[in-house]
Amino acid sequence: MVIAPRKMRLIDAHIHLSDTEYTGKVNEIITDANENEVVALVTNSMDLKTCQNDVKLSQQHPNLIYPALGIHPWNINILKENEIEETIEFIKKQKNVVKAIGEIGLDCKYETIWEKQTQVFDKMLRLAETLEVPVIIHSRGTTDIIVEMLSSYNLKGVLLHWFSHPMSALIKAIDKGYFISEGPPITYSKGIREVVEKTPITNLLTETDGPVTYWKEPYKGQLTKPSYILNVVNEIAEIKKNPVEEIAEQITNNFEKLFNIKLTN
Repeated sequence: MVIAPRKMRLIDAHIHLSDTEYTGKVNEIITDANENEVVALVTNSMDLKTCQNDVKLSQQHPNLIYPALGIHPWNINILKENEIEETIEFIKKQKNVVKAIGEIGLDCKYETIWEKQTQVFDKMLRLAETLEVPVIIHSRGTTDIIVEMLSSYNLKGVLLHWFSHPMSALIKAIDKGYFISEGPPITYSKGIREVVEKTPITNLLTETDGPVTYWKEPYKGQLTKPSYILNVVNEIAEIKKNPVEEIAEQITNNFEKLFNIKLTN
């Protein structure tokens, strides 16, 4: 009897399906995922409105879309009155739905509102403690600060999304058992490839960060899609010198471990 080879299961651990650039295109994104063996999309919220929409998407597409709910540091300065409290209360009501608190973090570009950033970040981390779910972290220019900060919280898990530097923070993050996710830039960025080389495969996840636009080939001028994940996995396999099927399966195992999700597909 000939046994058909098992299909790969690919993971997009960080995408923004409620971003305005995906308006009217979510069905296209889902079709692309289904046709390219992407079995999980973790959609990351930015504010109350996107939290609400991400929950709806997860309900419409169970066993494919998983919501990470939170307030992005980019949005902190434009939040409506009482939106922080309203967002926290909404997320608490999604206790049986929310899979992570994200995307949350700190961004060096917004130093003028640093105090407010840290206050909101602390509230999001405390919420993750209460709900006993992992966090998905944005850390542009602040990774070393955040890695030190997180030790003060009792968190179920940490994903440092699109990690780029510094390497000293990477070593500390790995020692703490944190996960690192990388996306399409692995195909052209020496820095990202170095991060992947130094990160154990047991700590790696894959992402697109869609709808962020990549301006280099082979992605130039295209809408960011889950099918990009196969390129990412192929590059990881090349760096790690392991079969792509083994890399894909390990990343799937990492996803299930971090988010406490048992995939059925």
